[in-house]
Amino acid sequence: MRIAFMGTPDFAVPTLDALIATGHDVVAVYTQPPRPAGRGKALSPSPVHRRAEAAGIEVRAPLSLRDGEAQADFAALDLDAAVVAAYGLILPVPILAAPRHGCLNVHASLLPRWRGAAPIQRAILAGDAETGVCIMQMEKGLDTGPVYARRATPVDRKTAGELTAELAEAGAALMVEVLARIDVMTPRPQPNEGATYAPKVDKSEAKLDFTLPAEEAERRVRAFNPAPGAWFEYRGERIRVLAADVAPEDGAPGRVGAGLAIGCGRGTLLPRLVQRAGRAAMSPDELLRGFPIPPGILLA
Repeated sequence: MRIAFMGTPDFAVPTLDALIATGHDVVAVYTQPPRPAGRGKALSPSPVHRRAEAAGIEVRAPLSLRDGEAQADFAALDLDAAVVAAYGLILPVPILAAPRHGCLNVHASLLPRWRGAAPIQRAILAGDAETGVCIMQMEKGLDTGPVYARRATPVDRKTAGELTAELAEAGAALMVEVLARIDVMTPRPQPNEGATYAPKVDKSEAKLDFTLPAEEAERRVRAFNPAPGAWFEYRGERIRVLAADVAPEDGAPGRVGAGLAIGCGRGTLLPRLVQRAGRAAMSPDELLRGFPIPPGILLA
């Protein structure tokens, strides 16, 4: 099929790779413009941008697709389909309608649950037993379009990073399957029941709130790993918690116990991997040898 690919972060790269590997004619790749990154704030192209250039595919990085010229340029590609994975720009109706099969989106949730920008993190935070990936026909509404196919996976105790990598591969494989059969498939409308919204993660959410039950604090640790990273503060320094367990014993919320155990509203959080700013990840014992946090201290 003659396809344009639209995506930006690492999550989208496996789908682009799968389209190339299965012989589809990817005539253009749309991605977000280069952004400042690193200490020097030099402009850095997106992971999809770099992959497309390496494959010799034309890259387009418009700031918007709302103007007539951008829409005419897109329509001129004469596409069978556009494949979208975490692109980051709103697609106006003329863009959605231009390809013969429309725009197909790889969405990392079991729709209609978790429509929106951060479905993986929200599934972990909510304590969902499973999540998954859907191939959806895009329409004007936010992730409201009919679904061609879905694939579920248990959340278990996976981090957002682990689930993102898993669902990126699952979504790539599922998209290839859908494209191979799209002429004989009919997407199913999403039910209105069970629809939830997954707003973008705000950095303020990453501060650990020890008045919550320990199970919820541990979910934050997984949901915000690798970014923005769950943290607490001691002596003016932020300590990131990268992995943690939960113990049933109750303690005062925020009260530090032996080995950096931290009391919560119910139960106790047991950090397993922590990180100081600018340092490598380490065990709590390694942290405490160089940065003592005495038992009995109350973390705000």
